[in-house]
Amino acid sequence: MLDFRPLEYKQNENSITILDQTQLPGKETYVCLKTVDDVYNAIKNMKLRGAPLIGIAAAYGVVLTAHSNALESILEAADYLGTARPTAVNLFWAIKRMKDVAVKSKNLFEELLKEAQAIEQEDRNACQYIGQYGSELVKVRAKIMVYCNAGALATSGIGTALGIIYTAEKQNKKPVVYACETRPLLQGARLTSWELTKNRIKTYVISDNMAATYMPKMDLAVVGADRIALNGDTANKIGTRGLAIIARYNNVPFYVAAPLSTFDFSIETGTEIPIEMRFEDELRKFNNKKIVADRAEIYNPAFDITPADLISGIVTEKGIIEQPDRTKIERLKNSGLNEYL
Repeated sequence: MLDFRPLEYKQNENSITILDQTQLPGKETYVCLKTVDDVYNAIKNMKLRGAPLIGIAAAYGVVLTAHSNALESILEAADYLGTARPTAVNLFWAIKRMKDVAVKSKNLFEELLKEAQAIEQEDRNACQYIGQYGSELVKVRAKIMVYCNAGALATSGIGTALGIIYTAEKQNKKPVVYACETRPLLQGARLTSWELTKNRIKTYVISDNMAATYMPKMDLAVVGADRIALNGDTANKIGTRGLAIIARYNNVPFYVAAPLSTFDFSIETGTEIPIEMRFEDELRKFNNKKIVADRAEIYNPAFDITPADLISGIVTEKGIIEQPDRTKIERLKNSGLNEYL
């Protein structure tokens, strides 16, 4: 269904081409990244974003360095990329994989490229399985509320939350999507509406403060995730917690869709998840016009934590964890997953 790629590594040029998501929906602009600094800045400034995609980008960022550098420089580049954004655990998961390959490798560039390609393909496969499992939750002509962007722009495949919608559409269920605009950077209004309508999914965009009004009409709410704790608490774009509360009040099932690489089995609860604080100007200005008084201070966290007891289930590539809790997630942890999870 998709006719765009948010990221592509080109081996003959040793470069990464990305779709600049800060320019959407106005312009489809592709940018070439040639250095680790380019990749770092693209992640930091959200030219590419989405937990799975920034992990893939970091993996290929390590490959850029490996083309003509020794092990020490490669490991330094990997650590540097890990400082770009603190919340999405997929970033650190991918970097650990690349570093582990690097220290054991005899052919640095070839083996690191192979690992980055594996990370990308695993994510693409995970999206397909998440879509298949999640589509079981979608009835014909279901009304579905989504938040932020957890689609093909955030992954190497069809997406997580939106992957469910694409799969349901392919099954001729004809879902109707209500996309919250997602202040302050409008990932729902700009990005989700762009990719869904590009793929002919019927989409309404609503402002974030309309969610409570429209939630009673919904059959389902589904969002992505940036990090999931051992007890099922989930970090996602700021405002997700409020959406979960609204869904619970209206008895609307609220699901999180995420690959296994988004689970952080090293932390007990969401209170341990680091929350990224973003630039003040994201709130001070709108469309480059000042909208906040100079003397007013700004608080701009990029994420919030949704408690597990507000989540109906977590859709993964291994199936759906209904009513997630520590026991169920520990069972997942111990079910023969690879060493990086």
